Amino acid sequence: MGIRVAVAGASGYAGGELLRLIAGHPELELVAATAHSQAGQPVAAVHPQLTGLDLVFAETDPALLADADLVFLALPHGQSGALAARLPAGVKVVDLGADHRLRDAQAWQDYYGSTHSGTWTYGLPELPGQRPLIAAADRVAATGCYAAATILALAPLLAAGAAAPDDVVVVAASGTSGAGKAPKAHLLGSEVMGDMSPYKVGRHQHVPEIKQATGATGLSFTPVLAPMPRGILATITARPTGDADPREVLAAAYADAPFVHVLPEGSWPHTGATVGSNACHLQATRDIDSGRLIVSSAIDNLGKGAAGQAVQCANIMLGLPETTGLPLYGVAP
Repeated sequence: MGIRVAVAGASGYAGGELLRLIAGHPELELVAATAHSQAGQPVAAVHPQLTGLDLVFAETDPALLADADLVFLALPHGQSGALAARLPAGVKVVDLGADHRLRDAQAWQDYYGSTHSGTWTYGLPELPGQRPLIAAADRVAATGCYAAATILALAPLLAAGAAAPDDVVVVAASGTSGAGKAPKAHLLGSEVMGDMSPYKVGRHQHVPEIKQATGATGLSFTPVLAPMPRGILATITARPTGDADPREVLAAAYADAPFVHVLPEGSWPHTGATVGSNACHLQATRDIDSGRLIVSSAIDNLGKGAAGQAVQCANIMLGLPETTGLPLYGVAP
């Protein structure tokens, strides 16, 4: 018998990736997978990649989830708070949604338009001092996908005083799975193939999360929908405050981080190289014309940006090595 875990919202893309990671995890035992409209369906009927996983989606009943040692919440934004409030204090919870990430209730209201559910320990282990906080917590809020890619690229530069916090620009492209599994006309294959388009320009909900985690005070963020199923490629630029080599700053910050890789000189991140992994690939340089610092960051939005990040946090909360059951390397081609 392993550590008993349950997944609420397991029928979505992030939920399906969680089920895949849990199924291959040597210490975790999946005891429940719940869904809304797919309740009563076999897991493999919704996630054919999980054929052989003999489990049926149950209704999202707090009493069923309470039987687990740890619960993953993979629910739409705004739905985790009410469910988490009905779980016993002794059950550990990792929330993949946004409900408990922000400290500022007004920022939540401004960007999400609903009542703030409170603040949990932030689930990005690579931030300085964050691992012991996650280890001591019973409630952890995993990061947003764009936020993970951006924070990992930006936070060390601001912490080292190498970049100005008031002048940060981010342009980040994401695969369609970042929009969730619910049918949407603009995500049809005929709409997405051969096309790229920005969206939520000037008011994406990950902006306050990125600022909170990095200390940035001025952030322009433009997300772009890319014609691929999964992956994020973020390009972050910032005004330098000195002569520090941005690549050396990142390399020093992540020297002991098992999932963050600063690539060799001349090698730049590819989304395809991170697919299926919990890895983040980084590269940095200084623009020879403007002098601005440029960092490129690639992750799998369902890996380091969602399910992988959540399992990494769960490992730390459960006293396991944080790499347990997580793919270190991507899948190619």
